[in-house]
Amino acid sequence: MAKLPSITKKDQVAAKDHGIFDSIVASRGAVQGPFTMFLHSPEIAGRVAHLGAYVRFEGSLDMRVRVLAAMVVAREYEAIYVWGAQTGGARKLNVPESTITAIRENHSRGLPPEDAQIVEFTRMLLRKHRIDDATRDAMVKRFGHDQFIQLTGAIGYYVLLGMTVNACELEAAAGAEILKI
Repeated sequence: MAKLPSITKKDQVAAKDHGIFDSIVASRGAVQGPFTMFLHSPEIAGRVAHLGAYVRFEGSLDMRVRVLAAMVVAREYEAIYVWGAQTGGARKLNVPESTITAIRENHSRGLPPEDAQIVEFTRMLLRKHRIDDATRDAMVKRFGHDQFIQLTGAIGYYVLLGMTVNACELEAAAGAEILKI
């Protein structure tokens, strides 16, 4: 159970913040997940929603790459809500079960090379806080500068979500896959 009350209705925020609430609903269909917590600080909620809209829906980075990075962040941070939110999308994008299992079980066995590159890049950045030259060069060669930065930004966005859902102990949505930690 979340440690803060969930904000899911416009009347739960001050009238001056109704526009922020409405913009979150407009971009996501509803206020749910981390945004039920972020709205305790509406200005942050609006800014995170704006960044998230770009990271999740508007950027040119392949959606499959974004989902892989999000799943690795969720696993590394043991962010139960984020994990549950990403695995369904991964399956819709035809991410192999071997990739999902490798991320969930925190290994690299069975990862196709193109998935392994994303998983290892994300793990290295999260665990070592740096990327070695060979990894950076390979990622820039694969994605170019713009998408390299988009991927790095997506990782940071999902870290923010992971920290928030963990600080508030937000559990996975109903019907979502549960990450066992």
